[in-house]
Amino acid sequence: MIVINANEVKPDDRPGDSLLKTLFPKDIIEGGKVMFGTVVIPPKARVPMQGQGSHEQDEYSYIIRGTIQTGSGGKEYTVSAGEATLIPAGEEHWAYNAGDEDCEIVWMLVER
Repeated sequence: MIVINANEVKPDDRPGDSLLKTLFPKDIIEGGKVMFGTVVIPPKARVPMQGQGSHEQDEYSYIIRGTIQTGSGGKEYTVSAGEATLIPAGEEHWAYNAGDEDCEIVWMLVER
């Protein structure tokens, strides 16, 4: 077993105001195909800062706190605490926190 204290993990170096932490990179075990982490998106912040992002893995997310506006696959959604999302690999997406509180998300990128 590997135990990580998320409070001791330094945030990933990335532009913008969101606080992304990769708790378990895929290379933490040999042959790993999963990355796992958290992101805190403060009020009025957008990820990515402009345009849309995509990656080669399926993205699973669970909203712990707050609400975000998000777009994926040409559709827009409002996602709140207690809800989960799945964005297929290669699908462009974005997120914006229009609220007054941080939005805290647990995410996982999974290679097929």
